[in-house]
Amino acid sequence: MGMTMTQKILAKHAGKDLVKPGDLITCRLDRVLANDITAPPAIKEFEKIGRPVFDKDRIVLVPDHFIPNKDIKSAGLAKIVRDFAKAHHITHYYETGRAGIEHVILPEKGIVGPGMLTIGSHTCTYGALGGFATGVGSTDLGAAMATGTCWFKVPEAIKVIITGKKPADITGKDVMLTLIGMIGVDGALYQSLEFTGDGIAELSMTDRFTMANMAIEAGAKNGIFPVDEKTKAYEQGRVEDYEIVTEDSDAVYKRTVTIDLTALTPVVAFPHLPGNTKAIGTFGDIPIDQVVIGSCTNGRLEDLAIAAKILEGRTVHPDVRCIVIPGSQEVYKEAMKKGYIDTFIDAGCVVSTPTCGPCLGGYMGILAAGERCVSTTNRNFRGRMGHVDSEVYLAGPQVAAASAILGKIAAPKEVK
Repeated sequence: MGMTMTQKILAKHAGKDLVKPGDLITCRLDRVLANDITAPPAIKEFEKIGRPVFDKDRIVLVPDHFIPNKDIKSAGLAKIVRDFAKAHHITHYYETGRAGIEHVILPEKGIVGPGMLTIGSHTCTYGALGGFATGVGSTDLGAAMATGTCWFKVPEAIKVIITGKKPADITGKDVMLTLIGMIGVDGALYQSLEFTGDGIAELSMTDRFTMANMAIEAGAKNGIFPVDEKTKAYEQGRVEDYEIVTEDSDAVYKRTVTIDLTALTPVVAFPHLPGNTKAIGTFGDIPIDQVVIGSCTNGRLEDLAIAAKILEGRTVHPDVRCIVIPGSQEVYKEAMKKGYIDTFIDAGCVVSTPTCGPCLGGYMGILAAGERCVSTTNRNFRGRMGHVDSEVYLAGPQVAAASAILGKIAAPKEVK
């Protein structure tokens, strides 16, 4: 029996020639990632083991969720991570002021790459590079920091065939929200989403990072893309020594889903689930109070470029607050060089230092009861960004920017 991309990576890291769905295996890890929320409880579990870290170069610590510190409690969490990094001489420790959001900076800095196995929290993003990445609990995370290993149940897989040509007003966010709308938020529960098809060539690396990032919103264990020329170009100067993994011709998939890019139109996910998707134009006017452009899902340079192009020479609606959050300091610097930051400020946006910020409802953009927000983040659960009676609508950067201008959920073509 053949293996999928995910199964091949897991087999290699388990030291096996073959694994099959349902197998329980122990794998060696290439990267163990934690942030200011997941690291403190993981460190507590790690200290119970009484061993040194397995490899100071393969543990990555990125305080980014409530950083810069939003209150005394968040300052305490950040200090735990900082002190641990110093005590164990962790090579890859990044304060957000010096780097950015974890899932943006790890690919950016070449810390993750094709064929690698990474665990963390909401860590599916790196599947865009042809690696296996998934989230685990803090107990497993703590044990992994000591042992360099983690157990897995080998997942079944869903083949997602991407076909057609991507329209100019479509981004990876629209593709992924469409997929989640098709299969549901538990449609890929503990399965691997394996993207393939001629349409992959139409997707930028930013599109792929967004889509892999949101695999977990369909319940998936991970999402993974094949390595192609765009992947290789992205890795040039970042990761040079890597292994390209391809699926076997006789790999077995639980089901196959096809998405024709040509047929797609901009969509939004209505409250309170990422799978509650609707195409713009199929519903009436929905006034909004806030727009958030950024996060690990859509805070890359291409995302900001898309938003800036729409906002250039225009003004944010007087009833709307628009918050722009670059995903990393490198993204911020490049956005300044290209004039995007000036465009945002001139349009009336607030531009923040890189941070997760409003995505978790922690700070910077908390919604009051009854308020609505169009956000490029990954989740819109009830109370996610503030009051339980507020509403978050998920969208791509092009829809978010258009909505900010018109004061209602809108597609770019509506901006005159």
